[in-house]
This record gives sequence, structure tokens and C-alpha cells, in this order.
Amino acid sequence: MTRDTSRPSRLLKSWGDEAVVYDAASGDTHYLKPLTRALYQICRDHPGYTSAELAATLASRLGVEDTPQLHELTDDTLASLRNIRLLESA
Repeated sequence: MTRDTSRPSRLLKSWGDEAVVYDAASGDTHYLKPLTRALYQICRDHPGYTSAELAATLASRLGVEDTPQLHELTDDTLASLRNIRLLESA
């Protein structure tokens, strides 16, 4: 499970499928490419989803097949979002 660590100090600004997140607490700004943005938003909307549920929802949202490669990419992207502290493990 993954939890969004959103606080009022986080601002998300989107342009098309891309976005940046500014964290006022740390002063960090993070660029989110389309897949990362979609996954970040899914995590915010569904904080109790498992990695498999996140991958399936991501596949549906992006209009791609739910493959083992997508699950691996989802796990890698989740790890990156955790590493920059936009998400935390529940």
C-alpha cells in the first residue's frame, strides 16, 4: 500500500499530461512526466490501493495493456515517488 503525503504545503501545477509539484516545506520542486503524474494522482485518489491495483488503474487511465512490464514500471515509479518523499509507504 502507498499513502500520499500531501499536505497544504504541496502545490501541483499541470500542463497537459505533465506537472510539477512544489513542496513549500522542503523548497523542492519535482517534475512529473505523464506516467508519473498519472500514478501520483491515482495514489492521491486511492491511497489504499496495492501496487497491482495501481498498475491496473494506470493501464486503464493511459489506455495501455496491464502487463508485467507495466507492473515493474509502476513499482519503480512508486519507489522514485517515495524517494523524493511525495509518497510514503503505509
